[in-house]
Amino acid sequence: MSTVASPFKAFVIRQDESRKVSSAMETLSVDALDAGEVLIKVAYSSVNYKDALAATGAGKIIRRFPCVGGIDLSGTVVESADPRFKTGDAVIATSFDIGVAHHGGYAEYARIPAGWVVPLPVGLSLFDSMALGTAGFTAALGVVRMEDNGLRPENGPVVVTGASGGVGGLAIDMLAGLGYHVVALTGKAQEEAYLKELGAAEIRLRDTIDPAKTRPLDAGLWAGAVDNVGGDILAWVLSTMKQAGTVASIGNAQSINLPTTVFPFILRGVSLLGIDSGYMGFPTRARVWERLATDLKPRHLASMTRTVPFADLPGVFDDFIAGRVKGRTVIAVNP
Repeated sequence: MSTVASPFKAFVIRQDESRKVSSAMETLSVDALDAGEVLIKVAYSSVNYKDALAATGAGKIIRRFPCVGGIDLSGTVVESADPRFKTGDAVIATSFDIGVAHHGGYAEYARIPAGWVVPLPVGLSLFDSMALGTAGFTAALGVVRMEDNGLRPENGPVVVTGASGGVGGLAIDMLAGLGYHVVALTGKAQEEAYLKELGAAEIRLRDTIDPAKTRPLDAGLWAGAVDNVGGDILAWVLSTMKQAGTVASIGNAQSINLPTTVFPFILRGVSLLGIDSGYMGFPTRARVWERLATDLKPRHLASMTRTVPFADLPGVFDDFIAGRVKGRTVIAVNP
């Protein structure tokens, strides 16, 4: 039996008999939470596109109903059955099944398996960790994987597609902070000043690329690429990679399809790296968070983040679905 006796607020996603998805604030008890070794008083969560798809039913994200939403959370340990965590420890938990098949971070308390929990690194606050959240972890994992594959600033420019999104903006900031020449590829001309503020050296508009004219191999432009969109844009990126270039495939905002050839791989030695931030385990997960607290910590994290009170959470999702959001959104649960 938990020592937390009082009921608490949680944002619960449900599905009715007609398979219609609905979501609302409800009251839960700790006994209603899923199994796990670590009970956390949640301080902050965040909103990712995946969270908006789950909460609105616009995407088949939730694998079990009912489910408390929120794939990210940070907070303080209240109870722990695992010796690695003690009462009062500041911790982070992101991804795995959180918020999709295990009650997530949109609640005042969360109980999480110890294997999914990361100690808060020195150099990050609980707020910072959620300003980063899954988006920041994903961007950083992409950078780390590309570095492990030989990418260095002296190799040449790095292009970031879907640049104005949460992952794209964070990737630009991280790469520029490491000394890379970053080219931001975006469909939103109005975001040029914002992207340059984050560190982009150049802006390229997506409508300047004609997929019908993409060749199996074109002039080599990029030593590295962070791709958030997939589809024709990723095919173009692959065709314009330099010799031994490396691409981090992170998202599918345009398409899950990839209309390309083997030529970039067998004639230029290009590497296409799949970035699975959801189930990346330890020690890599801890290593990436340590980098996020040091040399990969974005310089403009505060200016690209807005904070929303927990009570206002239900009103934020429509803007995500409509593509009206840039940067990061932090939910102040128990700030």
